[in-house]
Amino acid sequence: MQKSTNSDTSVDTLNSTHQGTGAVQMRIKNANSHHDRLSQSKSMILTDVGKVIEPISRHRRNHSQHVLKDVIPPLEQLMVEKEGYLQKAKIADGGKKLRKNWSTSWIVLSSRKIEFYKESKQQALANMKTGHKPESVDLCGAHIEWAKEKSSRKNVFQITTVSGNEFLLQSDIDFIILDWFHAIKNAIDRLPKDPSGSSRNLELFKIQRSSSTELLSHYDNDIKEQKPEHRKSLMFRLHHSASDTSDKNRVKSRLKKFITRRPSLKTLQEKGLIKDQIFGSHLHTVCERENSTVPRFVKQCIEAVEKRGLDVDGIYRVSGNLATIQKLRFIVNQEEKLNLDDSQWEDIHVVTGALKMFFRELPEPLFPYSFFERFVEAIKKQDYNTRIETIKSLVQKLPPPNRDTMKILFGHLTKIVAKASKNLMSTQSLGIVFGPTLLRAEGEMGNMAVHMVYQNQIAELMLSEYNKIFGSEED
Repeated sequence: MQKSTNSDTSVDTLNSTHQGTGAVQMRIKNANSHHDRLSQSKSMILTDVGKVIEPISRHRRNHSQHVLKDVIPPLEQLMVEKEGYLQKAKIADGGKKLRKNWSTSWIVLSSRKIEFYKESKQQALANMKTGHKPESVDLCGAHIEWAKEKSSRKNVFQITTVSGNEFLLQSDIDFIILDWFHAIKNAIDRLPKDPSGSSRNLELFKIQRSSSTELLSHYDNDIKEQKPEHRKSLMFRLHHSASDTSDKNRVKSRLKKFITRRPSLKTLQEKGLIKDQIFGSHLHTVCERENSTVPRFVKQCIEAVEKRGLDVDGIYRVSGNLATIQKLRFIVNQEEKLNLDDSQWEDIHVVTGALKMFFRELPEPLFPYSFFERFVEAIKKQDYNTRIETIKSLVQKLPPPNRDTMKILFGHLTKIVAKASKNLMSTQSLGIVFGPTLLRAEGEMGNMAVHMVYQNQIAELMLSEYNKIFGSEED
C-alpha cells in the first residue's frame, strides 16, 4: 500500500480468509469531508471462480425492477429471426374478404410480428416517407395452417390473426416455404394465446421503465384533476375491471360451445335450411343436381343477352356494377327461381358479369385441367386443318357437361360476333375475354404470358370454326 503526496485520499485494506474464499472490502474516505458518506462507499465480493456478484440494492424501487426482470421478456426477443422474399396475398381485412392479389414481398419475422416490405428492409426504410409504417401481422393469438384449397399455387399456407386479417404466403421452392412455416409456427407457439396477455406485458414494461412512485403519482394526479363524476367513473372502472374480464371469458366460452355444437353444412343442406350452391360448385355437380348437362343459370343468362344485349357496345368486355353482380350471385345461390327480366337486372352488363363470374369460380375450368396441355399442343400444330381436327377430337372426348355447356356458350358467342359492327366485339376481343376464364393450367405453372396467348388462340379458333368443331346443328 502506498500513500501519494499529491492526493488527500487514504485507502485501508482489510484481508480475511475463510476456507478457500477471499473477501476484499475497500472503503474510500475523503479526508477533507467532515462526515462519512455512505453514498461514497463501495463493496465487492470475489468468489472462487472470480465472478463478480452484483450487490442487490435494498431500495424498494430497485427491488421492484429486479422482480419485473423475471416477468417481462427481454428486448432481445424483438430482434429479427428470419427475413427474405415470399409471395404474399391478403385475402381478408378485419373479417371482410378481399380479392386475392399476389405480390412479391420482403418478409421480416420477429418474435411477435411479421412485417411486409416491397424490398429489403434496409432499402425500404431508407425510401419510406416519414410517418409511414410497413404492413405488419401481430402473431399473438394467430393461427397458421397449410391452405392448399385457397389457391391453385403450390406450397401455400395461411396466417389468420385475432383481428380477422388473413394472409397467404407462398414459394415454389419446397425447403424455403417449409422453413418459413416452421419458423412462424414456432414464433406463434411461444406467444400467449390470449392477445390481452401481450398488452399486460406492455404495461409491465412501462412500469419497469418508470419508478413505481412516479406511476402512482401519475394516476393520483389524473384522478385529482378530473371532475368528481369522472373520478367516480374511473374508480368504478378500476374496481370492476376484474369482473369485466370474467364476463368476457364467459362470453368466449359460450361462443366456443356454440361453434363446436353447430350443425355441419351438409346437415343444414339436408334440412333445407341452406340451398345448394351454384357459384363455386363443380360443373358436373350442378348438372347432376339439375338433371341436365348444361346449368340452368347459364341458359338463362344466354337467353337474356340474346334478347336484349346483342347490339350493346362492348358486350362481355364492359364490366357491370360489382355490388349488383354479387346480389345476383347471392339470389342464384339461395333461390330456385330467377327472373332476369326484372328491372333490377336491366343493366345487361350485370348479367354478362355474373355469367363470367360463374365460369371463373368453377373449381375446375370448363376446359378440364387434364385437357389443358393437349389443347395447347393442338393449337401449336402448323397445318390449319390438322389443328381443327385435333381440337374437334378433344372436344368430343370431354365429359358431357363440359362438352354441351361449351357448345351452347360458343354458339352464343358466334351470335355476338355476327353483330360485331354494332357491339364492336370481334372474335379476337371475345378470345381475350373468355380465353383465360375458360382455359387455364392447374397450379398456374409455367410462363403465364405464353399460356395467355394460347388460351386466346384456342378460344378464337373455336369461335371462327364453330360449325366444323361442334357440327352444323344450332341450339
